[in-house]
Amino acid sequence: MKYTFFIALMLSIQVALAQEISFRIDHYSMVVKDLEKTGDFYASVLGLKDIPHPTRAEGFRWFTIDGVAQLHLIRKESILGNRSKSEHLCLSTAGLDNLIESLERQNIPFWDWEGNSGKVTLRADGVRQIYLQDPEGNWIEVNDAAQ
Repeated sequence: MKYTFFIALMLSIQVALAQEISFRIDHYSMVVKDLEKTGDFYASVLGLKDIPHPTRAEGFRWFTIDGVAQLHLIRKESILGNRSKSEHLCLSTAGLDNLIESLERQNIPFWDWEGNSGKVTLRADGVRQIYLQDPEGNWIEVNDAAQ
């Protein structure tokens, strides 16, 4: 009986602690060479709002995403790494069709997961998604999971 009580008490403590820890995405950072051109892409094509860097330091351009999370662009002279589609910023919007129309009007290419130009992926869970690249080749997924 004492052993059962002890196990129940320990499980209760673990559950209580697990529920106290929750997360939200604060920001996503990308290293870029051309801060102005790449930043302008996020501002004009995706409509992200520029926000000031807290110290106003040069070499940074920050954006707010839905007023909650942020995108941080960091200028570096050289960039190491492979631009794999598996590593991407993902944005979700109820306005996916509007974005697709805007991309088509601006002649900005997008692909489905398989790499078919101008196509939309339909995931098994019903979410539609497209992939596009910023001027430096960073991949961005945009989906309609927010609906």
